[in-house]
Amino acid sequence: MQDCSVLNLLLLLSVTENLPLVGASESGIVGGRVAKPHSRPYMASLQIHGQHVCGGILIRDDYVLTAAHCKKDNQPMTVVLGAHNISKREKTQQRFKIKTFFQHEHFSGGYENDIMLMKLEPKAKLNQYVKGMELSSRDENVPPYTRCTVAGWGRTGVKKPSSAVLKETTEMIQKESECKRIWQQYFNSKQMICTKFSKKQGGICQVMQAHFTFLFCFSV
Repeated sequence: MQDCSVLNLLLLLSVTENLPLVGASESGIVGGRVAKPHSRPYMASLQIHGQHVCGGILIRDDYVLTAAHCKKDNQPMTVVLGAHNISKREKTQQRFKIKTFFQHEHFSGGYENDIMLMKLEPKAKLNQYVKGMELSSRDENVPPYTRCTVAGWGRTGVKKPSSAVLKETTEMIQKESECKRIWQQYFNSKQMICTKFSKKQGGICQVMQAHFTFLFCFSV
């Protein structure tokens, strides 16, 4: 088995089997399973007034990678690392202010170039609960039917609350032609991939709203 981290994507569009998407307003993992606590020490929770608003990943002790649309004007944001249950003040958690935002220079509020770096203040203290994820040094395409694990604290279903604990599930990369057929003008193959999941297994669910999610792919 060969592992590869797909972290150069700017937008993920999810396609479901027998699961209506109408009415979803923000991304989240529907179904899935609770992740083993602290098994993904690079995951970050971006919070405003103590409420989770976006996910991110730690890529260095002072930088978190997330979506450009997660920046809220005039809203103080806190980055929480080392968390499993974000409704609690776990001893493993570290909290940071954001010194600087670096949105993609061509992000205009739409679906494309929705990516951003955030410089933390101070730097994170790396340990078994807080670790950075190394980015891929190559720009490579992920082949169709590759299985990917997705993780986050998002909503658990249409009109359902967000999960307080980190959840994860597995999805499958779809062919570019299938992505274009379903998403039409909204799909940009240079920046986007799409995945498919079953209602039984669960997956990411969101309608026509850019979001940033993290896939950890493997092929056998």
